[in-house]
Amino acid sequence: MLRLRMLAITAACLLSFDAVAADGLPNETHKVLPSALAVEAAQAAIAFCKTQGWNVTVTIADRSGNTQLMIMGDGARALTKEVTRRKSYTAALLGISTGEFATRVATPGAFNPTVYDPQMAMGPGGLPIKVGNDTIGAIAASGAPGGDKDESCAAAGLAKIKDRLN
Repeated sequence: MLRLRMLAITAACLLSFDAVAADGLPNETHKVLPSALAVEAAQAAIAFCKTQGWNVTVTIADRSGNTQLMIMGDGARALTKEVTRRKSYTAALLGISTGEFATRVATPGAFNPTVYDPQMAMGPGGLPIKVGNDTIGAIAASGAPGGDKDESCAAAGLAKIKDRLN
């Protein structure tokens, strides 16, 4: 009889443990940028820059800053690959443009996270990709003669897909 009771208690404990383990962790869901839209945005950014006579590379990162796509335009220099990777990483993680980030860091006494994360980049050219207030990724361009021009290329790519980000 004692054995039967111990077996019943053990079974009850194990069953209740499984129920707690199954529901113990919270769930998180978020939107992601489909690869087809990423390709379309990158191609639009490169095409815009090409009309201006600029040869650029465009990188799109996911919400965590990981490279989702990189397209090196015809004639773009090799260095542009690393610059766009870092710009897209920064814009994705911070949820702000890299130009705005540079402005914030330039404020005397401001916190500068590049001290702790050397992968971050300052200077215009990277823009977050947002759905509402949620940052789902970033687009960045490099190779134009100035960060403001890089940013205009990235903005053209983002404008191409903006109406389908919902």
